[in-house]
Amino acid sequence: MKAALEAWGAGSNLFHQGIAKETDDADVIAATMSKPGVVLKRPAGSNGRFAEHSELPSDLGSGEGGGSRRERRRAKRAKRAAPKISERDARKAAAAFEKEQKRRDAERKRRREEAARQRDRERRAKATAKAQAALDKAEREHAKQAAAIQAEVEALEKRSRAEDDRWEKERARLQAALRRARD
Repeated sequence: MKAALEAWGAGSNLFHQGIAKETDDADVIAATMSKPGVVLKRPAGSNGRFAEHSELPSDLGSGEGGGSRRERRRAKRAKRAAPKISERDARKAAAAFEKEQKRRDAERKRRREEAARQRDRERRAKATAKAQAALDKAEREHAKQAAAIQAEVEALEKRSRAEDDRWEKERARLQAALRRARD
């Protein structure tokens, strides 16, 4: 029962709740012993064979056929005694179950690792986007500051040229006055 609950991925005891039950049907036992550790299914509400992937019942919704539902139902097979299982077959089934269990565990681990890698990629992408946004903002601020400084430099150069022009005129006027005073 424990192995069945693990294979189904059940979080609670379905046998205790009455949802699942042990069987002594020889066909069911033979099917499960042929594929230990694999969840076998059959079409809902049918007595079809058990398989890894069940097909839908073929007689659903046909609306045809005479008689009542009870008459259409298959006659129950007589219960047979559970077949004797040799110890060799039991060991073989247990080994196959262990192998299937390990495969499922490895698959679960692989999915968890892939999810962790995906979360890590998303975290790195988010951090990269945040850092890129900060860099872009800093570059815009730098360009703004550099433009303001350049404007100040141009204004100072203009004032410097204006001062040079004023000085040249003043110097020329004073030199002319000095020459007049010497003559």
